[in-house]
Amino acid sequence: RLPSRVLELVFSYLELSELRSCALVCKHWYRCLHGDENSEVWRSLCARSLAEEALRTDILCNLPSYKAKIRAFQHAFSTNDCSRNVYIKKNGFTLHRNPIAQSTDGARTKIGFSEGRHAWEVWWEGPLGTVAVIGIATKRAPMQCQGYVALLGSDDQSWGWNLVDNNLLHNGEVNGSFPQCNNAPKYQIGERIRVILDMEDKTLAFERGYEFLGVAFRGLPKVCLYPAVSAVYGNTEVTLVYLGKPLDG
Repeated sequence: RLPSRVLELVFSYLELSELRSCALVCKHWYRCLHGDENSEVWRSLCARSLAEEALRTDILCNLPSYKAKIRAFQHAFSTNDCSRNVYIKKNGFTLHRNPIAQSTDGARTKIGFSEGRHAWEVWWEGPLGTVAVIGIATKRAPMQCQGYVALLGSDDQSWGWNLVDNNLLHNGEVNGSFPQCNNAPKYQIGERIRVILDMEDKTLAFERGYEFLGVAFRGLPKVCLYPAVSAVYGNTEVTLVYLGKPLDG
């Protein structure tokens, strides 16, 4: 059989779909691909697939390996599943909302989840305006509506946390304040919020600055749920980075 170093060199020229097929050939090929997440295979794929801005800035600073960066790109905002009033920047991870009056605009990620535990980070890089919501949505939830409203949480297909007034939203109703503490601090621009979706326990929780804020929603349906955001402020930007399986503790 070919030495691992030779296989790694060959694999470094392949695309992700081809690498997935190669990993199924035998245990030796699988170990060669997945034994080192910072190998030349994943470094080369990152260089070809990700924008230079994403690799040289701190957007992906909390991802420990090249393979994790590729995985995050696969789970980033979808350019085909967002409001017509937003676009995904060249870095592949940041949503920009155009200055359109009387419109609320959102976006979903490329991949949703119906099982397992998943974590991702979201942060605003511009003004929040009157409504700025992070959360999850089914494929049926709308990603645009008239007026300035909390789009995520406006129906039974989405669940959201409005960072402006610290309210939880679902089915068009306020489900209480969050986090549940006196004088909860307001969101600060650039602050990374970690979202934790547990499809086994059917819960959605949030962290801020590695402080666990608590479970926001329980009893989520057993359907495919997508990370999502909705925004109203013109020229504001929102970045979302998938982290993978959350760490316990």
